[in-house]
This record gives sequence, structure tokens and C-alpha cells, in this order.
Amino acid sequence: MTEMKAKARPEYAAPALERALDILELLATRGEELTISEIGQGLGRSIGEVFRITVVMERRGWLTKNLQSDKYGITYKMLDVAFRGTRAQGLANVAAPVMQALSDIANQSSHLVIRVNGAGLVIHRQENAGPAGFAMRTGSVIDIVTSCSGQVLLAFKKGTDHKEVVANLGLESQRAEALIARLAHVRAQGYQMQPSARTAGVTDISVPVFDFGGDVAAALTIPYLVMIDGSQTIGIKEARDHLLTAGDKISKLLGAR
Repeated sequence: MTEMKAKARPEYAAPALERALDILELLATRGEELTISEIGQGLGRSIGEVFRITVVMERRGWLTKNLQSDKYGITYKMLDVAFRGTRAQGLANVAAPVMQALSDIANQSSHLVIRVNGAGLVIHRQENAGPAGFAMRTGSVIDIVTSCSGQVLLAFKKGTDHKEVVANLGLESQRAEALIARLAHVRAQGYQMQPSARTAGVTDISVPVFDFGGDVAAALTIPYLVMIDGSQTIGIKEARDHLLTAGDKISKLLGAR
């Protein structure tokens, strides 16, 4: 019986593919370029086991090589493929003109965040037109619990209550209870506003973007930066109002009712 089950459900091995994925995950986790020797050490493999795969990945555009240091890093091809292979690209295309208009009127940058597994991912950004500003990089991964965008994605999740949402995050009880209360507040007021969890002097404002089915598709966020040279065009409350309007406009373009 055991032998029959094994034959019915064989395990397919692709060692080269697994090593390629291991290399990508290692470079992403380290957040820095590595030599082939360092890649081998990080994976517990010999240079020979990773050399040819690394060279092919560079030739195919998945990795880039620093000719001065002989170190390899991840390119944006992974992000490009992910965008084209998922709804992220379509969502970014719909949101882009609205975000451009928002940036023009508020003179603040904005970015669009979706949830990917247990984190938030910036899939589009729009810089402000002024000489100075603050903007998140496209492809940035953000904390789903502490970030303004992440809390909006959690607060407006359709079909589950906040206790269920938070239970899946694996937080200790006191922190979980505090987050449940915060998500309820965010949902009640329709947006979140808080000091940036990443950058001093920035106040994040985030609103939900809904899809055709009424579920939250993304969080639209302004990292509001106060100018001290008198070039400020609008205050933070007015920026929040423009952001709410922009989020509603993108939602309607996506078919939300």
C-alpha cells in the first residue's frame, strides 16, 4: 500500500531550479550584493554548485554583476515579472493618473501598497513635483502590523472580523488586543493617520482602495512631509481629504460600488 501511494504521488526533483531559487532568496534576505563564494557559503554549497547557475541567472537578467567587486545582486526583473503576472500591474495602471493628480494638488508624494502574504508591497509610487520631498521606493516591503498602509489593509479586509485577522499574525496577546482595537478605530473613521514607523518627521496618511467585489485591494498612502521654508501648499487635514477622494476615485475605476 505504501509503495502504491509513493508511485501515485511521486516527488519531482529539480535541483538546479531549487538552487536558483535559493540564490534569489539568499540575496533578498541579506539585502546586499554577494560574491559567488559568499553565495556558496550562505547556502552551504560549494562554488561549483552555484557558479554556473549564478552566471546563467545573470545572463537572463535575474541577477546583476558588479564588475568592480565581482558581487551579484537581484535586479528588478523579478518585480517586473510579478507585476505582469498578477493584478498588481493593472492596479498600478488604473491608479497612476489619479495619483499624479493627487501629487499635483497636494504637493506630496504617494504610494500604493498591496498585501503579499504577511507583508505589504509598494507596487507604485508618485513623487511630488517640488524640489524636495519624501517617497517610498517601488518594490519596498513594509511591516503589515506597524505601518499605516498595513493597518488599512488589515482593517478593511472583507469577510473576516478583526480578531480573526489578528489571530493569523501570531502576535502575543497584549499586542494582539491593542491591534484589534486600533483596526476597529481605523475602520470606523475610514482611514489611518500616524507618525511614520520608519522615518522621523513624516506623518503617514492611508486610505483603502476597494475592488469590484468590495474587498480591500490596496492602501493608498501619503507620507506627509512638513516643509519649513514656507513652500507648503496645503495642510495635513486637507491632504487627508484629497487622499480620501483619490482612494474613492480609484475604487470606482476598479468597479467598486
